[in-house]
Amino acid sequence: MQVYNLSLSNNHTCINSKTDFVSLHPIFNRQMQTEIIKNKINSLASAKKPFLFAVDFELTDGFLIENPLEQKDILFRLPQVSNVGKGFSSIDKISQLRPFPQSYTSYREKFKIVMDNLKRGDSFLTNLTVKTPIETTFTLKEIFELSAAPYCLYVPGQFVCFSPERFVNISDGVISTNPMKGTINAGIPNAEEIILSDGKETAEHNTIVDLLRNDLGMVAENITLKRFRYIDKIITAQRKILQVSSEITGKLPANYLSELGDILFKILPAGSVSGAPKQSTLEIIRKAEQEPRGYYTGVFGYFDGEELDSAVMIRFIEENNGKKYFRSGGGITVFSDPQNEYNEVIEKIYLPFV
Repeated sequence: MQVYNLSLSNNHTCINSKTDFVSLHPIFNRQMQTEIIKNKINSLASAKKPFLFAVDFELTDGFLIENPLEQKDILFRLPQVSNVGKGFSSIDKISQLRPFPQSYTSYREKFKIVMDNLKRGDSFLTNLTVKTPIETTFTLKEIFELSAAPYCLYVPGQFVCFSPERFVNISDGVISTNPMKGTINAGIPNAEEIILSDGKETAEHNTIVDLLRNDLGMVAENITLKRFRYIDKIITAQRKILQVSSEITGKLPANYLSELGDILFKILPAGSVSGAPKQSTLEIIRKAEQEPRGYYTGVFGYFDGEELDSAVMIRFIEENNGKKYFRSGGGITVFSDPQNEYNEVIEKIYLPFV
């Protein structure tokens, strides 16, 4: 097993004695690092060799593991594959998560930065995220093991992700993506009807669908909207949530495996967690959030030698100096209400236990 760690830091340590990190010289700039991981994905996919990869939102940090099923250091689970068992048979602790959200006033200041830019026409949709201190009775590893989400990743001492959202699937020359935009508590009467008829949510979803159609159009042909605004039900320890999704597909060129890294990086960061137009919106995000997201809203995925499946790293808990933080966010348009958006980012703080 080899792990290629592309962190900006040059203070790398091995996960274990069998792990070989490739450290980068400090003079390497960020673009050179991106080229290294992109080229490694190209070569491994062309040779049909399995790998696990992850890259952060800013595209400045990432790792790649060859033959990842042979290691148990970084744990992962996708719908069709995992390097661990099914986890605990039951929850033997009280399921508890206590958030300590930032004040509404603090959130509204970030919201105002976004809204001012939206009104100037610098963006049509901006994904605004927040970092919430939490207390929980569970360790990051226990959360990974108990999570019912389809896409899970655990990096010891750093973070756990339990994402419901696919980034892209690539199989038999077809690339597909399933953007999620629109969330509502399933316990609300007529919740499905409410979320599907909400004008703001509809506009937000339409914008993301258009953005991702354009993104896929940069790497594929015959772009098709196969399903539009269907409902996913997410069951958590706290509540049931309805999430609105769509499905978009495209046809890749015949040599797509040898260019798999180029394909992935051309459409990063994920449109559903950035906004549209992407480049100007990224500038707004930096101004409003005032700190890097890191791996939160980045992407991870697994290639089995034939098919690649990947996820957007939302539903994310990170650990820093013994403290845990839950990252959550939502899309902002000119029609957004700050109180509703504040409530939504808190609503998304949950443990993904059935």
